[in-house]
Amino acid sequence: MPAQFDINELHWLLDIVQSIDVGVVVMDRDYRIEVWNSFMENHSGIGSDEAARKSLFELFPEIEPNWFKKKVETAVMLGTRAFTIWEQRPNLVHFKSYQPITGLADEMYQNVTILPLRSTSSITDHVCLIIYDVTGVAINKRQLESANTQLRELALRDGLTGLLNRRYWEECLEREFARHMRYQSPGSLVMFDIDHFKRFNDTYGHQLGDEVIREVARITKQLARETDFAGRYGGEEFVVMLPDTAIEGAMQFAERLRHAVERLKIEHMDEVLKVTISLGVTELHEGMTTHQELIEVADKALYQSKEKGRNCTTQAEAP
Repeated sequence: MPAQFDINELHWLLDIVQSIDVGVVVMDRDYRIEVWNSFMENHSGIGSDEAARKSLFELFPEIEPNWFKKKVETAVMLGTRAFTIWEQRPNLVHFKSYQPITGLADEMYQNVTILPLRSTSSITDHVCLIIYDVTGVAINKRQLESANTQLRELALRDGLTGLLNRRYWEECLEREFARHMRYQSPGSLVMFDIDHFKRFNDTYGHQLGDEVIREVARITKQLARETDFAGRYGGEEFVVMLPDTAIEGAMQFAERLRHAVERLKIEHMDEVLKVTISLGVTELHEGMTTHQELIEVADKALYQSKEKGRNCTTQAEAP
């Protein structure tokens, strides 16, 4: 007959178990509760008398039995501890979080140790669960990761417009060019700038000029797809790389953008200012050897739009 877990002989140890700030649960091999400390009482709302001899799965139906039993049985068979960590599984049991410092988690994040317990006859007839509240650590790590993500995002974007900055945009273009070379996927580039922008700055000041740039950028973000790469190339010049888009689709995008900007009205003092843009459009083709050639061809088409009188779109000539 398996040796029994003698609570009477370990009353002093149980006093310690009751006072520590971790959850301690001891179960028999049928997953029935034999030890249930004050941490478990306080966070579950279930007293030790009520929990005694009940199945862990009855008390916590959120525990997936097949997964948990497999983990426990492996630990028992190997005679070693097993663990679950919050990064892989946020919690084993659903306890509310009561950490006023964070206040950013409804439920407690938990790390859990599964510890096989051997009797004096070396038979593993009980298993201990130790549940650690790691909510503070988890929230701090999540906040740090979020802050780092935001910092990385800021480093990739233009401060005035929120579009990709020139350096990162060119990296995206270079990757897209490499993808085209490997898979022969279509792609087009739209390059444009604000007509007579110097006049805005000279007449109304740089603050108004910045507002014009921001408004044009806002419209560009609205019309660009999530898969497009829209960037500020410099000053009042912008670029939009359209992956998987042939020249016909790029021309349609460019014209929608031109008309949207043309409808833009910026109020200044007693005036309503109108803004227009000139655009050049080209597509990737086999004759190109570097992504810089794509920029040069689009820039040439943009210059042709300027020569035509501005507020128009020019498609680059086929090679």
